[in-house]
Amino acid sequence: MSKDGDILYRPATPVDGAHMWTFVQEAGVLELNPSYAYILLCQHFGDTCVVAERDGEMVGFVLAYIPPRQPDTVFVWQVGVSRATRGKGVGIRLLRYLLALDGCRNVRYLEASVTPSNKASQSLFRAFARKSNTSCRKLPFFPSEFFPDEHESEHLYRIGPIVWPEA
Repeated sequence: MSKDGDILYRPATPVDGAHMWTFVQEAGVLELNPSYAYILLCQHFGDTCVVAERDGEMVGFVLAYIPPRQPDTVFVWQVGVSRATRGKGVGIRLLRYLLALDGCRNVRYLEASVTPSNKASQSLFRAFARKSNTSCRKLPFFPSEFFPDEHESEHLYRIGPIVWPEA
């Protein structure tokens, strides 16, 4: 756990999954996935999922995992920051806390897929790279034709290499 001002950052648990689902549903700006997906990700990938809370209430979260074929990479599946805390650096601190988790000890790259219309996520990942003194590359990922329903293309944002300060 880590505290920054009045916000506590901690690893997620399966119990947090239901709260994440409600958080996303109420936010109305994130892609809502089945509640089971949030609970399952927190269960299977709790070493790489993070919650930010103020006074016991969730104000942000990151769902992420290490892809089996990329052990040096953490893939951020979804980031949520409450309306009241947006623009205050919570997203960047969530990502920093994520990378400080033991589950990310071998990580040198952070990746995320972002749609062209999601300007907030694009800004978050670019700012995170800039503040981490590393690069952020935007690459093709999933074209819209891949999706069976109406869905924008997804671009891959690849941040790194992440350089850890010497102990």
